[in-house]
Amino acid sequence: MPKIVHGSDFHLDSAFGGLPRDKARERRRESREVVERLAELVRAEGAELVLLAGDLFDGERVFPETLERLKEALAGMGCPVFISPGNHDPYTPHSPYAGPGWPENVHIFCRETLEAVLLPELDCVVYGAAFLSAEQMRSPLEGFTAPEDGRIHLLCLHCDVGNPASTYSPVSRAQLAASGLQYAALGHVHQYDGVQKDGKTCWAYSGCPEGRGFDELGDKGVLAGTVERQDAALRFVPLCRRRYRILEADVTGVLPREALEAALPETAGEDICRVIFTGETNETGIDLPALESAYREKCYALELRDRTRPARSLWARAGEDTLRGLFLRELKARYDAAPDEAAREQVVLAVRFGLAALEGRDLG
Repeated sequence: MPKIVHGSDFHLDSAFGGLPRDKARERRRESREVVERLAELVRAEGAELVLLAGDLFDGERVFPETLERLKEALAGMGCPVFISPGNHDPYTPHSPYAGPGWPENVHIFCRETLEAVLLPELDCVVYGAAFLSAEQMRSPLEGFTAPEDGRIHLLCLHCDVGNPASTYSPVSRAQLAASGLQYAALGHVHQYDGVQKDGKTCWAYSGCPEGRGFDELGDKGVLAGTVERQDAALRFVPLCRRRYRILEADVTGVLPREALEAALPETAGEDICRVIFTGETNETGIDLPALESAYREKCYALELRDRTRPARSLWARAGEDTLRGLFLRELKARYDAAPDEAAREQVVLAVRFGLAALEGRDLG
């Protein structure tokens, strides 16, 4: 019953291109710290085995500082560490994995086919394989079944489960069920969605330990716990320094500033927040630049989006026998005929800018 920690998809040295340049530089520095938090967790858990299922790096080119900090953290874990290179950091003659100086407790898989490593002191076998390029069309689990020898059989693999057309090492749930493995520690999917089970094989994606964009929301981390012959008792452990959050602020009947303040969480100063304004507004809409300027310092990073709709009272003025009424009637017809929300948003913008122009107002 080995005690394990399972992580993947660190994507060290990511560009963090969606952030301002200074914040992106800071996030790259902060992302290197996650390997040290991982090492602290391994020691605190008394883990006997660490499985890292690929994409530790965002590419083959790695800053020397990043590589040294990773190696130092892995050496300090005090237990065997297995790495299965993924599609972002494949094992090639030029990859960091092929270079010297890796700690003695680290085993890096370097073949497309499964390799087995026996750990007699834990009475378990760890299997793994590597991407050798950015794509891998065949499943390493095709035709594989672990022997029934009473040992715990574990897999560390970067792969895509349930997508037979994938170019990222497609693995089927039927292959997992037939594998005879007790647990498959997988990488590639950046969202943890619980420990799954097919046949007698438990498996999971740990997700990434640090979000890098608004498609990677909330807590991010790794899995820790024990693997038995019939079950895997693993829990999710957050490791992230910051969180990406998408929040909604309904401005119906309140000032946009009030709606924004109500939407921001207590942790906004540590988080990267996207706030989407919804509800009904008057014809002037929301001054996003002014709000971003006023509230930028309350968040680590702040992005505002306007998805409000004109108040019903605005369209009521379309009945006026004026140029304004004619303009609103035309735009109301386009709004009602719009095929989707994106098209309606464009009409709303046209209403606001058009009325501002008719009335000589500055809409910013």
